[in-house]
Amino acid sequence: MKERSVSYDRIAGRYDATRGYSPAGTARITELLTAEFAGRGRVLEIGVGTGQLALRLHAAGVVVTGMDRSVPMLAKVGEKAGGASPFPLVVGDATALPFADGAFGAAYFRWILHLITDWRDVMTEAVRSVGPGGVITGEIGGFAGSKNEVQRRYEELAGVVSVPIGLPWSAWALLDEHMASLGCTVRVLPAFSDPDPQSLAEFIQATEDNVYSWTWKLDAPTRVRCAQETRAWAQERFGDLDAAHHVFHIEWHAYDVGA
Repeated sequence: MKERSVSYDRIAGRYDATRGYSPAGTARITELLTAEFAGRGRVLEIGVGTGQLALRLHAAGVVVTGMDRSVPMLAKVGEKAGGASPFPLVVGDATALPFADGAFGAAYFRWILHLITDWRDVMTEAVRSVGPGGVITGEIGGFAGSKNEVQRRYEELAGVVSVPIGLPWSAWALLDEHMASLGCTVRVLPAFSDPDPQSLAEFIQATEDNVYSWTWKLDAPTRVRCAQETRAWAQERFGDLDAAHHVFHIEWHAYDVGA
């Protein structure tokens, strides 16, 4: 039976070290979202994870509630906050949000729709939980540039092809179309570029360490071999891998919920 979503329980302890924005990028996103959420009351993060964004938004005055299916990921929020989360955390299924209709003035998500087969149900539930007059913002992510080249080389060597089980990377048209069908008005927020804090050397090492979901089905000898061969190829392609960094194109869309 095909998995309906991907669990990140196993990498909760390494999530922050292998995924995220630069400090400047995080600050810019925090500013962007804080402006969207001003005066909207309670705000839900669907797939809060380790609280990378939620903790920053809370510090900026946003009234956040975080929801995730992974208990180990949620535990990291409290650890990072000094022992207990400063805002409510809920264990739940994004395709069946455990909240009343119109419980929030806004909601947001980041990098989760590619991990969920029924991603349309996630967004339908978000609209229900936010209700008329609210806003939903999200970033689906894209994987182009140097990291994409490295991953594709690794996959070629491993004999695998990673395909998201949910929304394809960068498939904004599909998401925008679904949100419009739910009565939402689509807005594209100002985009920007952000240097990935993770070097290509660290990225390749993380594939060997089995950090990414697309390596989880590979055995250890295969991961080591593919990482070694990818590392040699990437050095010829990009030079010093400790100094080489991917650059993200960061784009968020906003969906104003209609009546």
